[in-house]
Amino acid sequence: MTFTSYEFRRTDGAGRAVTLAGRAIGPENGRQIVMLASLGRPGSDFDEVAAMLAGAGYRVTLPEPRGIGGSEGPMEGLTLHDLAEDVAAVIETQTTAPVTLIGHAFGNRLARTTAADRPELVARVGLLACGGLIEMPEKARKALIGCFDESQSPDEHIECVRYGFFAKGNDPEVWRSGWYRQVMRMQSFAVRTTPVEDWWEAGGQPILVVQALEDAIALSANAHDLKKRLGERATLAELPNAGHAMLPEQPARIAEIIRNYIEAAE
Repeated sequence: MTFTSYEFRRTDGAGRAVTLAGRAIGPENGRQIVMLASLGRPGSDFDEVAAMLAGAGYRVTLPEPRGIGGSEGPMEGLTLHDLAEDVAAVIETQTTAPVTLIGHAFGNRLARTTAADRPELVARVGLLACGGLIEMPEKARKALIGCFDESQSPDEHIECVRYGFFAKGNDPEVWRSGWYRQVMRMQSFAVRTTPVEDWWEAGGQPILVVQALEDAIALSANAHDLKKRLGERATLAELPNAGHAMLPEQPARIAEIIRNYIEAAE
């Protein structure tokens, strides 16, 4: 089973041209999942998990954000609502809605915004490495910023990746590349200019929270706080031996958690 590519054009709310590209894998009539990548990262971060889910009969779509892999459009002055319009367009044109919409790190904010803005397109939301009201420690914040600092030496860069994103003993080399500074800037601005209350509740949809137990950026306390606030609407799954990256560290377990959650819900 292989990935297939898609590309299409849309016009945004201001009448500007946007090109959206990405890939999908799995049978077209399978249960539909769309996965949104982390801050300044490509959809290929999900490849291992997506292939495992596709092998179990799921259809997994991996959109690229503007600035990566053929996706193009205005990148200045955007909000999460603008980026959610891109996601909604992918769901409408490339899938059979409603979908399970899964976001990793920054992608969890975008997934929740999309669900809030277009609830008819989203059956449930999965949050991997979700931040929240509890801020990351300063050292972790510096490591995150350092991952996008092109002035660093290769050794300095990989140390930022290791500290910020990987559990002790796991190999950060798999994420040495794939850091898109311009995309990070676009997405960070969108987060800052969108009120938290616009997306926090994810449109009232059921939520799966996958929390890595060694995450230095999205601390476990955030996941437990979200579970406490949302009660039965949220399902919490904890993931040992994983940090903020999570996907390259525990792909089989993540795929299993997602499958179990969706199949139990149906």
